[in-house]
Amino acid sequence: MGADYYSADTENGDHIDDPSEDGLFMLLSDLNQAGNTFITITPADDDPTWYASVTLLPSGTYEVERADPVRGEQHHDTATDPNDIARDLTIWLAARHYPRRPARRSNTDF
Repeated sequence: MGADYYSADTENGDHIDDPSEDGLFMLLSDLNQAGNTFITITPADDDPTWYASVTLLPSGTYEVERADPVRGEQHHDTATDPNDIARDLTIWLAARHYPRRPARRSNTDF
């Protein structure tokens, strides 16, 4: 079926369409130094305009990058708690532009 909003992919090939906060937490928890060190999140467009990535560093901390050049946003941080990262990413992702977003139903649609 494919993603409506965005998809997340890991270095080892794990893929989730439209992951929830829990889905992002699961992907973060599965990162390791043995060959699965990063996650990329991109919109479900043919021409992505933004991205997010999380990399597990050898120190055990996470490097989090979020970029939305259309809006002039570029954030680069480090963090230690996968719960916080998943929550922050979910909030950031909710504020992105999704050209293929399914139409919302009005209150009069039954």
